[in-house]
Formats: sequence, structure tokens, C-alpha cells
Amino acid sequence: MPNVLVRDVDEKVLEKLKTKAAQNGRSLQREVQIILTDAASPEPLSDSEVARKIKDSLRGREHSDSAELLREDRNR
Repeated sequence: MPNVLVRDVDEKVLEKLKTKAAQNGRSLQREVQIILTDAASPEPLSDSEVARKIKDSLRGREHSDSAELLREDRNR
């Protein structure tokens, strides 16, 4: 896969990208890849594509058991 080098990125822009990447649980490189891919995709995503992207973004993370959380909340 080809590489792209972007020079003279403003420090504030870089910090915002790093923050966004951290919030999304991704590396800076992956965050920039996603942003560039989205920018190069002029057509809107279908519902199934949006669902796939959300599913992919959550892959590998640990998730709590919502039934257990609801049970705890009801028992208060």
C-alpha cells in the first residue's frame, strides 16, 4: 500500500487529531487513514456500511454486560 507524507501540519491540528484518535481508541495513523478514506468517499454510506464501521470500531474492546448493569440499577 502506498504511503503519504504530510508536511507542515499545524501543531493545533496535530493535537486535535491525536485527541480524536485517543477518544476513538485508535492510533494517529489509523485515525488519519479513516479521515482520508471518508473524505475520498463522496457517496453517503448505506445503513449496513455505517453499522459495519461501528462494529469495526468496537472490535477488540471489552464491553460490560448490560443485563447485569440493569439488574444492579433496578435493585437500588
